Amino acid sequence: MDSEAKYVIRKYPRIRHATVDLLKAAKRKNMIHSIIEVDISNVRENIRKIKKETSHYISFTGYIIHCVSDAVDKNRIMHAYRNKKNQLVLFDEVDVSNTIERKVGNNNEVVAMIIRGANKKTVSEISEEIRWEKEKDVKDAEVFRSINLFLAVPSFLRQLVFRFLDKSPKLMKKRAGTVMVTSANMIGSGAGWGVPIATHTLNVTIGGIVDRIVERDHQFERRQHLCLTFSFDHDIVDGAPAARFIRNVKRIIEDGEVTI
Repeated sequence: MDSEAKYVIRKYPRIRHATVDLLKAAKRKNMIHSIIEVDISNVRENIRKIKKETSHYISFTGYIIHCVSDAVDKNRIMHAYRNKKNQLVLFDEVDVSNTIERKVGNNNEVVAMIIRGANKKTVSEISEEIRWEKEKDVKDAEVFRSINLFLAVPSFLRQLVFRFLDKSPKLMKKRAGTVMVTSANMIGSGAGWGVPIATHTLNVTIGGIVDRIVERDHQFERRQHLCLTFSFDHDIVDGAPAARFIRNVKRIIEDGEVTI
């Protein structure tokens, strides 16, 4: 005699509806992806020294955001949006959308925050902004307030809103930023890359950290490498410019300069 299966029913988190809508809209984009490894031994050592010798708070994610926004500042086609007239809009400010985990009700949810003008901020300023956003009441978060208003609209209308935003660069910048930097939550877990359903012209996914044996100055040594995934909207960015951009970001990260 089969016994009835036991189960529990939980309420679907309201904030996840916004994520589902966003992913549906992202599927319309023609994305190309590139996965690389970057030597981060120098920067991790520099961050340890700064934390030991100063009172400045430095986050590794803040450093990556700083490096990406610096590279975009020098090559602004990478965060261009296309408007309804088929023109490309290239903003002076690099607004980076970053995902953080926060307590929403009784659940831990991944929500977005936007670092405005990241190309004009130091690593320390970006890091402090991330920490402050994590610690403040979720109801005070700019993005969370916008999501609550958005979810008050019926689902079919929300999809129309996304189609409108897709051709409205100024509104996209205001509501979603111009670049996405996110984490696959694999930091320290060995080699691993995340491949996102990308939403922006440029999306960078932080993956795992792995030790590699490399040759330096005719000697072999152990170095830490970070796994990164770069995703580009192929309607706007071609493969060759994307490859040059990735090389530039790699160089900036490996330089290891931490501005405070």
